[in-house]
Amino acid sequence: MSNVKCQIMKYIVFLIDGAADYPLKNFGGKTPLMVAEKPNIDALAAKGRCGLFQTIPDNMPTGSAVANLSVLGYDSEKCFEGRGVLEAASMGVSIHDDEVALRCNLMCVEDGRIKNHSAGHISSEEAAILIEELNKTIGSEKAKFYPGVSYRHLLVIKDEKFSKKIKCVPPHDYPNEEIKSLMISGDEYTSNFLNNLILKSNAVLENHPVNINRAEKGKDKANYIWPWSAGKKPKMKTYAELYGKTGAAISAVDLIKGLGKYAGLDVINVEGATGLYDTNYEGKADACISALKNHDFVFCHIEASDEAGHEGDAALKIKTIEYFDKRLLERAISKFSEIDDEITIAILPDHFTPCELRIHTREAVPFLIYNPEKEADDVKVFDEESCKNGGMGILEKDEFIKKVFNK
Repeated sequence: MSNVKCQIMKYIVFLIDGAADYPLKNFGGKTPLMVAEKPNIDALAAKGRCGLFQTIPDNMPTGSAVANLSVLGYDSEKCFEGRGVLEAASMGVSIHDDEVALRCNLMCVEDGRIKNHSAGHISSEEAAILIEELNKTIGSEKAKFYPGVSYRHLLVIKDEKFSKKIKCVPPHDYPNEEIKSLMISGDEYTSNFLNNLILKSNAVLENHPVNINRAEKGKDKANYIWPWSAGKKPKMKTYAELYGKTGAAISAVDLIKGLGKYAGLDVINVEGATGLYDTNYEGKADACISALKNHDFVFCHIEASDEAGHEGDAALKIKTIEYFDKRLLERAISKFSEIDDEITIAILPDHFTPCELRIHTREAVPFLIYNPEKEADDVKVFDEESCKNGGMGILEKDEFIKKVFNK
């Protein structure tokens, strides 16, 4: 018998959240992807095939949940039930059929306007104290708050009268807007209940010792909650059922971890992964290699570029792209020799987060797929304009992941 091991193909998707952008005047009409020094991404683009991917259908919200569902090959029009239930799955909070889950931000409001959606990127430790206080003061058997990471938390409502048919906007899409113009609408019973919670939260949070301390240090207060993206438990097939593959998800963000759990992927937590520019890029690279050794597919999500876009900080966005290229991608590629099998590599954002707008938009995003068994197209660098000329054209729905898996 031969001792030679037959090689199979393994797959890794690197998702650079919100990295796509518009041309910026301060950078000579170039986008952050055009400006950033990213030799490893560009080398893969030159060896692979590129195109554009419409991750957000016209009739769906421009959120990361919808976009990442599309990237993973799910029909968001059938599977999307809001961010709350996905983040609940990541946090180990079971959502029952008579419950509705909502993402719940801690955010900063000044002079009646949203200063930022993140309460100045409040620490998880400070936020946990505030969430505990909210449960004591305005929580009930009907409404319970669960602490998450930084400003991202969970609100679960147990009430048979409660409806998910409400309009509750994502706060990151409305910087500097008056809060009174954004209050929840739709089903009267539900919207009244949630709006009362929002107003009551300010009375609890405004002068809480945590916020007094933050203000004294020149930091933004976490002086309001903002519940949004209501939904019930989704019905999703696993990756084993859809594609016959084992998989792992690596992210600092509860939304992505929740998506991974519903997709039947093993969720891998990396120490020091923050979801910001200071995340543990090297740790994520090492986690990718470890996961590829015993999984068919790895989904590695990096949040930092999206947060920089929401802050309107183009220089920081460029830096996050460069950090991904040098500290994560280069390190991962250098360790691929530890994997006995061939590896297909895909790289893309999930959506645009233009620095000039500070919100998500729905344009088709650039992508590259490097399959060592496939010939390259003519694209030499990875950015929004170059990928328009890629040989893979414009994809939608589950076409991207099927191209990754060569189906």
